[in-house]
Amino acid sequence: MNQLESLKQCSTVVADTGDFMQIKQYQPRDATTNPSLILKAIQKPEYQHLLEKVKRSHSKDSLELSMDRLIVHFGIEILKIIPGRVSTEVDARLSFDSQATIDRAKRIVSLYQEAGIDKRQLLIKIASTWEGIQAAKALQDEGINCNLTLLFSLEQAVACAHANVKLISPFVGRIYDWHKKNLGPQWNEAAYSGPNDPGVQSVKSIYNYYKKFGLHTEIMGASFRNIGQIQALAGCDLLTISPELLNALQSNQSTIEPALSAQNAFNSDAQKMILDQESFQTQLKLNTMASQKLEEGIQSFCADAVKIEQLLTC
Repeated sequence: MNQLESLKQCSTVVADTGDFMQIKQYQPRDATTNPSLILKAIQKPEYQHLLEKVKRSHSKDSLELSMDRLIVHFGIEILKIIPGRVSTEVDARLSFDSQATIDRAKRIVSLYQEAGIDKRQLLIKIASTWEGIQAAKALQDEGINCNLTLLFSLEQAVACAHANVKLISPFVGRIYDWHKKNLGPQWNEAAYSGPNDPGVQSVKSIYNYYKKFGLHTEIMGASFRNIGQIQALAGCDLLTISPELLNALQSNQSTIEPALSAQNAFNSDAQKMILDQESFQTQLKLNTMASQKLEEGIQSFCADAVKIEQLLTC
């Protein structure tokens, strides 16, 4: 048994890529995409036909609609390979507009349904701003499952659970990146690895809180930089992993033991948190890492969305 096989025994493995041709060999249940991954994929020759199909068949569409058609085309192809769900992201430029996010999400779902895809196979990805969380709450009330992304703090996670969001994607690697950069020469890789990794600790705190207080939102650890981070979160509900790290896991002929458990979470010192809009925004601002990484992530996804639009118009 290799590490990937043993990991699947304690966590649902999800492929984090737009390069769907890489997915099949790892047999993940679900898959996630984002604007950066889609941009990376459509610049490869083997995916040019999807871009050209949208440009040729829907030349009179608005740029926004063409963008949605493109990302849905990728999702449809992914669903031909995996047995579970695909996550498709709403334009990050709408991250602070709840109604626009709702409208765009519904259009994405309708495009999938036109292709015969059941909405139960979909997760709509939305940034974990206050406005994004409220949009997700409204969508969940209408039976559209959401995946709240760019999540870097317990406050964001608790607000998502209170909104009955189906799934959250707390980021590991980007938290690790921030602390490594912030500490500079004081950073000690060995001391901050595995369970001591600040990104790992963030996801563990969310896991402990959810399990201790019986919250049903699924937790999917995301944005991994190395195998040690994955090993330290084995047992998390889901883990979304890049093809490069899936390959590393598959190539390692050892096993991975669960590192998280609901029993340990129940015995943790997690304290109940009460949040409204004001307290959410205040605590997020006070969390320098989370507020900076949220802003940076939205800006990055917005920039990549613009690049995709440029490819659709050239």
